[in-house]
Amino acid sequence: MSNTTRLPVVCRLLKMGLSSRSMLLLTILLVSCARTLGRILYKVPEEQPPNTLIGSLASDQGLPDSGHLYKLEVGAPYLRVDGKTGDIFTTETPIDRETLKECQNIFKGDPCILEFEVSITDLNLNQGPRLIEGKIEVLDINDNTPQFPSPILTLSIPENTHLGALFSISMATDKDSGRNGVANYELTPGTEGQGLFGLQVAEEQEEKQPQLIVMGNLDREVKDSYDLNIKVEDGGNPPRYSSALLRISILDANDNTPKFEKSQYEAELSENSAVGHSVLQVRANDSDMGPNSEIEYTFHQPSDVVQRLLRLDHSTGVISVKGLVDREEITLLRFYVTARDKGPTPRSSKVLVTITVKDYNDNAPTIEIRGIGLVTHQGGIANISEDTPIGTPVALVQVSDRDEGENAVVTCVVAGDVPFQLKPASESPNDKKKKYFLQTTTPLDYEMVKDYRIEIVAVDSGNPALSSTNSLKVQVVDVNDNAPVFSPNLFEVDFHENNQPGDRVLDVVATDADSGTNAELVYSVILDPTTKGLFDINQNTGEVRVRSELDREHRERYEFLVAAADKGSPSLRGTATVVVKVLDRNDNDPKFMLSGYSFSVLENMPSLSPVGMVTVIDADKGENARVKLSVEPDNGKFVIQNGTGTILSSISFDREKESTYTFRLKAVDGGDPPRSSYVGVTINVLDENDNAPYITHPSNSSYTLLKPVSSPDTRVEKVEAEDLDTGLNKELFYSITGGNPHELFRISSSDGEITLAKEILRKHIGLHRLVVKVSDKGKPPRHATALVHIYINETLNNITQVEALVGHSLYTPLDTDIAGDPDYIRSTQRSNILYGSLAGIAGVIVVIVVVMVIRYYLLKEAKSGYQAGKKETKDLYAPKQGPKSNKGKKGKKGKAPKPAKSLEEDEEASLQKSLKFNLINDTVNDSPRIHLPLNYQPGSPDLGRHYRSNSPLPSIQLQPQSPSASKKHQVVQDLPAANTFVGTGDNNSTGSDQYSDYSYKANPPKYSNKQVGDLFLNTAGLDRNIAWTDEVW
Repeated sequence: MSNTTRLPVVCRLLKMGLSSRSMLLLTILLVSCARTLGRILYKVPEEQPPNTLIGSLASDQGLPDSGHLYKLEVGAPYLRVDGKTGDIFTTETPIDRETLKECQNIFKGDPCILEFEVSITDLNLNQGPRLIEGKIEVLDINDNTPQFPSPILTLSIPENTHLGALFSISMATDKDSGRNGVANYELTPGTEGQGLFGLQVAEEQEEKQPQLIVMGNLDREVKDSYDLNIKVEDGGNPPRYSSALLRISILDANDNTPKFEKSQYEAELSENSAVGHSVLQVRANDSDMGPNSEIEYTFHQPSDVVQRLLRLDHSTGVISVKGLVDREEITLLRFYVTARDKGPTPRSSKVLVTITVKDYNDNAPTIEIRGIGLVTHQGGIANISEDTPIGTPVALVQVSDRDEGENAVVTCVVAGDVPFQLKPASESPNDKKKKYFLQTTTPLDYEMVKDYRIEIVAVDSGNPALSSTNSLKVQVVDVNDNAPVFSPNLFEVDFHENNQPGDRVLDVVATDADSGTNAELVYSVILDPTTKGLFDINQNTGEVRVRSELDREHRERYEFLVAAADKGSPSLRGTATVVVKVLDRNDNDPKFMLSGYSFSVLENMPSLSPVGMVTVIDADKGENARVKLSVEPDNGKFVIQNGTGTILSSISFDREKESTYTFRLKAVDGGDPPRSSYVGVTINVLDENDNAPYITHPSNSSYTLLKPVSSPDTRVEKVEAEDLDTGLNKELFYSITGGNPHELFRISSSDGEITLAKEILRKHIGLHRLVVKVSDKGKPPRHATALVHIYINETLNNITQVEALVGHSLYTPLDTDIAGDPDYIRSTQRSNILYGSLAGIAGVIVVIVVVMVIRYYLLKEAKSGYQAGKKETKDLYAPKQGPKSNKGKKGKKGKAPKPAKSLEEDEEASLQKSLKFNLINDTVNDSPRIHLPLNYQPGSPDLGRHYRSNSPLPSIQLQPQSPSASKKHQVVQDLPAANTFVGTGDNNSTGSDQYSDYSYKANPPKYSNKQVGDLFLNTAGLDRNIAWTDEVW
């Protein structure tokens, strides 16, 4: 396939009932059909019988096989085209590749091309024809036998030729090409030449050159000639062959072969060169002496064209012009020249000569005008109707120039002022042969101009330029060229729905500028599937009526065409558009998109938040479709926005109180009378993580005794908590966040069970305070914090001291670890640094001085005894007061307001209020403890505790003035305010249930909260065994 063929279009295989020889040779192959820029290529073997299908333009071009007219413009007499289907067939004139004019001067390997042109006219759309150009590549079949130039071939070989010497034998020729050409040679030496001669075939210039091989010693005195048989065979299937007699003459020795100075010769020859003009000279040399070195030049198997056009001087090797050279006939001459010496046993060699014929501008352009499509020409006259559309081709103009290059570039124009122009009919970039459509540029009117003389001028680009002209007469044929006209051409009418069949819609009127029968009109409605025959028209008056009831909701606009046709021949008609706008009536209820709505919203949404949206439609229009929405029953909990259908809540949702709401929505349109509909709505309240977990066990002030001999994995305690939320918001996660520096304990993240993680060592003896964080899995999560006190000791010998330790831990910042014996830790951290000792001594001196001053004032106040209602010294853990200068200024107007506490500080203060307890001091040496209104019997093991609990001092309630922790201990805010810290002498643990805030209030105080809250304990009276430190203790 050529390079211009890019897209395969059609591939066909055809088997024809040919002779036995042809059946074995071919299956008619339409190898490919391709379309590029309107060009098609088919491939077909030569010598096909008449009516052999070559290709189908209808299917290849994607066109229907009906409604089009196909006409062969170029390609006769070898081709014919079916006018309806576009099928291309062979004719009675066979396509013979070897005799086809277009393929006479091609070289081996070049394709043999037969060009054709077909015009296609669409009969339905009344459009002008379009031209399709195509090529048929004629494939060679093996219908020619290879032949030697003569039935007897002579070859002279010197005697005493060395073994293996090669001598060229005249080649055979085959008019076929490719694989059907010469393929092989075979030598039959006979009895006389047996063992003396052999044959080899060499590839030389794309040709197979037979060469005789000398295989034995030759002696002229013994035998001076040999007759051998040589056979040539082509590559066809089945192959063809012929034979010739090869006569070998044995001559006296001639040692050297003539040798050409060049491996090949090339030259250029201008066409129309004079006879005798020298083209080139070939030259060969021979190293022998005498007659053996004299060379004679001859053409080697020259073609008829070479013999007719060129002469070769046998002695000088000069090639000159013998006949008139015309480039338009021959563009290239390729032949061989043989140089042969004149020895008694002549030797020869040959060389390839290529002569290119150069163009001379000796040909004027040729203009060919012929009919195209439905337009036929007779005697140089074309008849076209006056109603021919603009751009309709009336002729196909082909302009060609036999020259080449610039000499073949032709410009073609239409001379004079006529309503015709030339438009390229082919997009093929072929400057030597251009095709144009001669088409109209303006409408033709027989009443104004009846005929035109069109002259076409073509000029080439040679120097000097050559030109030619040709003309065509176009006669205009009168037709019925005035169609009826509607005024206006668009009719619009409003028409109410729910009409009665047969009601009149409107009247349409058309006029025709013609007269007589050409002006008599017949009205009709052009069939349209969208109107489905709903409308009818009176063919004489143009009155339009409706056949059935119209429904605007089904369709509110109808558009169709009405036609008015005259009675001319051919008949013309005009059309107009009728638009019927169907007006609305209120015949449809409002309709909700769903039969019921269900929405889910999060709790704690603010009032007037959107909770859902409903969509309601009304198939009517205007006021009939204007819908108002309302909530039923209207209890004030929900409202709905008209226009958007958005439901808003008037309340804030709390799932724990109410999880589902149900009501109805009413939709009422604006028709008269109005129409309405209802739909049910369900609002489901989804849970939000708005409840933090709360600790139910243990209380923050309880503790558990754990003996040192306990083994790992011993259950120590279990933290229990609850969450009022649901789902993931309710699932809890337990973790130890502080108080476990030795990693002595571990906690189950799922159920809060605390177990011993490792063996208990000496340093672990004492009180441990675990900070346990309980988080839910909400987003964001909420959490609560619990304090779990574990006292590691063999026994509870001094319950009061343990309770005091627990009490002190409640006021110890949570980032300070309380874990075991502090003395053991400190013993490993002692240092003898000099500056540290000096600083410690200085600090002790200052403390002593401060203590002595404070003690002095305390003793002074103690001498006066206890007085009811008297304000006591402040609690050790009460917040520090400002400077004394600020006392008594509480009600002063000029006092600056206290800065607002942050949220973290407020939560921390609230927590510290829940943890607060008051320490009392009976004597200087008493240990700090929690004073609880416990009613133990006098037989209690801890008599000191019993006596203290029955002290004449009143029971002390927790006060709201408890000190708050410092900002750096903000983790305290995680502790729940309702979980109070209380101690107990029980060997196991004491929860917050027994000793809660309510139990404190069981004994009414004798004194006001202010008085009781001001009691404090002298720091000098603290138990020396209790040490407060930021380290682990």
